[in-house]
Amino acid sequence: MTVIQVLGCILFPAAAIWAGERYRVAKFFGPVTVCYLAGILVANLPGVRLSAEAALRVSEVAVPLAIPLLLFSSDVRQWPRLARSLIISFSLACLAAVLSAGAVGWFFRGQFDEWWKIAGMLVGVYVGGTANMAAIGKVLEARSETFVLLNAADLMAGGLYLLFLLTFAQRLFLRFMRPFTAVPHHEPFEHPGEPLGVWTRHHLRDMGFGFGLAVAIAAVAVGGTLLAFGKLEASPALLGITTLGIVASLSQKVRSLVGTYELGEYLLLIFCVAMGSLADARVLVGGNSTLVIFVWVVMGLAIVIHTALSKLLRIDADSTLICSTATIYGPAQIGPVAAALKNRALVGPGLTLGLAGLALGNYLGLLTAWGLRWLAGG
Repeated sequence: MTVIQVLGCILFPAAAIWAGERYRVAKFFGPVTVCYLAGILVANLPGVRLSAEAALRVSEVAVPLAIPLLLFSSDVRQWPRLARSLIISFSLACLAAVLSAGAVGWFFRGQFDEWWKIAGMLVGVYVGGTANMAAIGKVLEARSETFVLLNAADLMAGGLYLLFLLTFAQRLFLRFMRPFTAVPHHEPFEHPGEPLGVWTRHHLRDMGFGFGLAVAIAAVAVGGTLLAFGKLEASPALLGITTLGIVASLSQKVRSLVGTYELGEYLLLIFCVAMGSLADARVLVGGNSTLVIFVWVVMGLAIVIHTALSKLLRIDADSTLICSTATIYGPAQIGPVAAALKNRALVGPGLTLGLAGLALGNYLGLLTAWGLRWLAGG
């Protein structure tokens, strides 16, 4: 069953791309949403029990390889002109996560003995990612069943918000926020996997070279992390992969490789299927419904606070949405959301900010948890 699950994660994105070319509904939602929903659907079929470990392993391989492939076609020289609005909005998103988790955690403090731990773990996941939530839970010695339920609730809420980001978010935000005004990327931007023309024999050499370079970059970053820390640490490894990907993109030869961006997006589609398969609604049904509400309110309130502060400081709609994506989902969903925004110029900076969130998540999450415990006199 595990082998079938892994093969499904790898092969289904091709079917999603094919469907997006031929069917209006699939094209409207895009391959990212189709892959995410497919994973959720299979995970919740009666009698089906998927391996969470297999899904996590697939995602752990797909993301590090996708990051350099997405960066190879980036023009780093455009990043400085994007920095101010993105850094401000990213900082506001981090602040919003802390304020939201702290306020909601304090409200629920009489209902959970681990309320301050949960608040810290949610800051970790909404600034960085699931790895941060797991690390914070381990440091705070939270119960394992708490983490499982938090992760399932987060995946369900995150799936709904991702659907919003990929469909109506930009149109809605442009009603009350100013549009993005920086110079767009010089290449046209499509939905991930939409053009099949790049998947031809003529381009396989470039794509193969790019994939080999991405593997080499990942190997160097992972090896360097092992040598420096004596074990594999996710944050420094991903930061190393991003840095090397940026360095490689400075080469005109690497930047001119055809199909590397599309190949990176395919790996992200694999990630979407794998992560969707972790969203088993049966975990939520058998758990504490109040805890599920806790998670969903924290996420929703963080989004509202971040959007309101960005509007107040006149941050544009695209920068606000890409920073929201960077903090709530990390680097993995930057490509698909930037595709939905039709704004390729934000991919590189968005990936960098997503990785910055991974680096900051543990610190902000632990500080939030310990601060709440101190305020409660614990």
